[in-house]
Amino acid sequence: MLFGCKDSEKSEYEWNTIEVTASAYNSLAYQTSANPNITAFGDSLKPGLKYIAVSRNLLKLGLVHNTPVIIEGLEGTYLVKDKMNRRYRNKIDIYMGTDVKAAREWGRRKLNISYRVKIKKDTLQD
Repeated sequence: MLFGCKDSEKSEYEWNTIEVTASAYNSLAYQTSANPNITAFGDSLKPGLKYIAVSRNLLKLGLVHNTPVIIEGLEGTYLVKDKMNRRYRNKIDIYMGTDVKAAREWGRRKLNISYRVKIKKDTLQD
């Protein structure tokens, strides 16, 4: 027998949507750093995983390490696993393993993303 989640558990999170500029990146030294498989958060990148990097201003909006993200036009849920150089704003980079051709074909585009954040306790209703 399956039991549903309690109402209070369902209301712990909400999804926010924002428009960002999305590009793609690969785990190659010339695109990232001398150790291209380690993110700024210390996670290991492996081709095939659904990860993104976010501009640092998005961290303040709740797009922090391991936040689930849905990207308009792509299937599945991505996780925030990296952060970008401070010069970028309102931007995400979609991880595309070592497939440089796929990253170039993606290019750069404006789109909406939805991301899950925990609701602050003072805004939850009993």
